[in-house]
Amino acid sequence: MLENYLIVHKSILPEYYETVLAVRRRLESGQCKDVSQACREAGISRSTYYKYKDFIFEPSDMSGGRRAVLSMLLEHEPGVLSALLQCVSAAGASVLTIDQSLPIHEKASLTIALDLGGMNLPLQELLDGVAAVPGVENTRLIAIE
Repeated sequence: MLENYLIVHKSILPEYYETVLAVRRRLESGQCKDVSQACREAGISRSTYYKYKDFIFEPSDMSGGRRAVLSMLLEHEPGVLSALLQCVSAAGASVLTIDQSLPIHEKASLTIALDLGGMNLPLQELLDGVAAVPGVENTRLIAIE
């Protein structure tokens, strides 16, 4: 998933990328009441804002509270979920939600949402660690924000 991203210096990017960030800051701070006003004040079209708003982030946006959703199958054995949660905790991630199905054929489907803000290792290492927990199968990263 992370292989889809690059870090580039803003001096080589078109100016409107930075303007999209300015519009987002105006909206988040309450300085502007709606997208139309913020775009007008920043000098870009609403279509430009909507085209890029979900793809442009400042480094500070990604440090404070990244979230991820993982999906996996757990063997129906005592201690598997506990070992998984210990792995997540050891990585510095926090559990936001857990949704586990009833076991069918001795396997339970699990979806877990994590706050990655306090993580002390790269996301790929967390994914590898979770996949290595005995009784955990088919670990997949569903989404990251």
